[in-house]
Amino acid sequence: MPSPLSGRARQNDIYSAGIHGRTPVVPTDFDELERRARHKMSDRAWAYIAGGAGAGRTMAANRRALERRVIVPRVLRDVSERTLEIELFGDRLPAPVLFAPVGAGDLVARGADRMIGHAAAELGLPYIFSNQGGVPMEEVAAEMDRVRPGAPRWFQLYWSTDDDLVDSLLQRAEAVGASAVAVTLDTTMLGWRPRDLNLGSLPFARAEGIAQYTSDPRFADIVAERAAQGSGERPEISPGALRTLFSIARNTPGSLLRNLIRPEPRVGVQTFLDIYSRPSLSWTQIESLRERTSLPIVLKGVLHPDDARRAVDTGVDGIIVSNHGGRQVDGSISSVDALAAVAPVVDGRIKVLVDSGIYSGADVVKVLALGADAVCIGRPHMYGLALAGAAGARDAVANIIAELDLTLGLAGHTSVDDLDPDALAIVE
Repeated sequence: MPSPLSGRARQNDIYSAGIHGRTPVVPTDFDELERRARHKMSDRAWAYIAGGAGAGRTMAANRRALERRVIVPRVLRDVSERTLEIELFGDRLPAPVLFAPVGAGDLVARGADRMIGHAAAELGLPYIFSNQGGVPMEEVAAEMDRVRPGAPRWFQLYWSTDDDLVDSLLQRAEAVGASAVAVTLDTTMLGWRPRDLNLGSLPFARAEGIAQYTSDPRFADIVAERAAQGSGERPEISPGALRTLFSIARNTPGSLLRNLIRPEPRVGVQTFLDIYSRPSLSWTQIESLRERTSLPIVLKGVLHPDDARRAVDTGVDGIIVSNHGGRQVDGSISSVDALAAVAPVVDGRIKVLVDSGIYSGADVVKVLALGADAVCIGRPHMYGLALAGAAGARDAVANIIAELDLTLGLAGHTSVDDLDPDALAIVE
């Protein structure tokens, strides 16, 4: 019986449907997937999900780094039986793939986080709950458990300026059964993102993507204190301000009418903008994490070998080599080039994951060969979501895994554990 993530099984399903004139709703290649998703998404959603920092040089570098590395297939090896399975922080996963956290997913589809969790649970893969999600983690966890009891999930943490809020978020992550916490290090400030800026569009200013906060008891206390103090400011009245006010009221828990009248929703948005991240974040805070949570700790955004060494010395459990999908620093090193330098330094002492610009099964083969234990997929599952909701997010990632399975075998390997740098060559 082939695995549901088997490349041959997925091919056969698609070709069998083709006999009846049915073609995939979710394209099987990234370029077409992206093109179709663009037609489905609003300008604001497209700017936020597809856009990068500055002129997009880092996004381009991510792709160039993968294109420079080519797979060198081996032949006359028995590859009739293959496995993609890995173990990661106590979870046995059917493939070395995670659904990456993407903030403000409701720009693409209302309830996006719940749908992505559903998709991940169907495949048996972890979803890293976004700290900037539009659905509280408890609701996403419940949906995942409904689909697959005990489905793996992680939590992404943005370190707030309020340590009690950090502790509250970590406690909630533990309570919903997270297998790890991924601390995002590279977004202590938002990068310069022209697509969003040119639209004047910051989702969080409209209460889009702050549900982890508005559902948090500590955050509610902070907002109540601020609301009681009052700002004394008279906001400018304009059609745009009224639309924003309606969005805030709609995206805040409670009655829409009451949210339009009372100050807490508006104060909540300003509070989020004031405290969601900490530009002063340092290794001192990371070293305190062991006292704050029992979860495995993964640092997201590591690109320099010296930072990887420090992570190992600090005693964390893993790192995610990531440039935030090219969304933070224009002209940054690509994640793949960084991985090639970081993996030998880590030398298997902690887990190494990677994201940014990984769009196909062949891409996954390359980064696993460079030393990654697993990959995080971001934009593809969001584009699938735009096309077909939860089923679209599922199919976009299932297609990547199917290609991974086939490419692994066609390259002459039977297990993802067998991949090493000898599987690749570099072309300039």
